Amino acid sequence: MHERAAEFVERAREEYDVDVDVHEFDEGTKTAADAADAVGCDVAQIASSIVVVADDEPVVVVTSGANRVDLATVAVYRDASDARMAEADEVKKATGWSIGGVPPICHATDVPVLLDETLLDYDKVWAAAGTPTAVWPIEPERLRDLAGAEAVDIAE
Repeated sequence: MHERAAEFVERAREEYDVDVDVHEFDEGTKTAADAADAVGCDVAQIASSIVVVADDEPVVVVTSGANRVDLATVAVYRDASDARMAEADEVKKATGWSIGGVPPICHATDVPVLLDETLLDYDKVWAAAGTPTAVWPIEPERLRDLAGAEAVDIAE
């Protein structure tokens, strides 16, 4: 197992008392479509963690791979005047993870999390596990609870 994926597994166990079943794919799971092809699920079941900056404050938006995040809606939910996609260094600083491998939990800071409510339509979703080649399955309600996320209508 990749060192960063192993770190995620250990942190999930220590911080959340969760056993994570990491699946690694040499071909990569960098995009939602790649991840869905690798695991054999619908692209809508991919829970992509995207960092958005709303009025200079980071927020993790866990969105369905079938959806695009509506930045104006993120701003509304965060009571901010505007929102934008985070730069790579901002992602790393807020979450401790690099773009493409950001898990929905185990962040470096107490960053708030918004969850795309359409993920709740599925029995299982797949989220990044610390690297662009690793994902793990989880029930979306459990994910919402673990992340302390607010389920919202966040898609464009």
